[in-house]
Amino acid sequence: MGFAISDELLGTVVPIAVYWVYSGIYMCLGSFESYRLHSKTEEDEKNLVSKQTVVKGVLLQQTLQAVVVILLFTVTGSDAGASALQPSSFIVLAGQFVTAMLVVDTWQYFLHRYLHENKFLYRHLHSQHHRLVVPYAFGALYNHPLEGLLVDTLGGALSFILSGMSPRTSIFFFSFATIKTVDDHCGLMLPGNPFHLFFRNNSAYHDIHHQLYGGKYNFSQPFFVMWDRILGTYMPYSLEKRAEGGFEARPTKEFKDD
Repeated sequence: MGFAISDELLGTVVPIAVYWVYSGIYMCLGSFESYRLHSKTEEDEKNLVSKQTVVKGVLLQQTLQAVVVILLFTVTGSDAGASALQPSSFIVLAGQFVTAMLVVDTWQYFLHRYLHENKFLYRHLHSQHHRLVVPYAFGALYNHPLEGLLVDTLGGALSFILSGMSPRTSIFFFSFATIKTVDDHCGLMLPGNPFHLFFRNNSAYHDIHHQLYGGKYNFSQPFFVMWDRILGTYMPYSLEKRAEGGFEARPTKEFKDD
């Protein structure tokens, strides 16, 4: 029992540590203007909230998520239906990862889209995240605390349960999902980035969503783009070099009047 509890807690604590370490690396890389989707000046001028406020907001959300997970585990006293044993087969592990990714993507797409389409919820919840018109790494989880619980915590719990992964496996999965989420918000197009090789859902894709003309498109996160393509909310774009350095993600079709 003690071993399982330890893994449950690590599944929450480790991704939090990964978030700050990985986003810190990206913030250092952000000094390379030739890889940025927006200039440093745009980041400072367009965003509607200070970096200090963002840090406080993310820490609050992570604290609440950790408390909720600890309380849930204390109440249930079990692995909530997931296997307590670490599978030895790579095929089983891969299947659990893919299942969890699909569950997270499905949950987040429909809830994320609804938070945009419902004006009340957008105004009082999701608009907080979009105060970052120019996303950056450690702002990836800057959300209203209630949105964080609904989208991230509940979505994570569903992926954990439905995939059947063990608490030990969840440490790696949620750390991976955290790194991917930070990468999507980093505002950089780094050469050789493995995420960009394997996923169409990347920093440029999500940057489109954060721009004024992209608020009705590219809801998918953090892994695949299938729901956007299936349900007609995919905004195609091209990546253009800016004269002053760096890149710009531009829609390949005109959506601004929608």
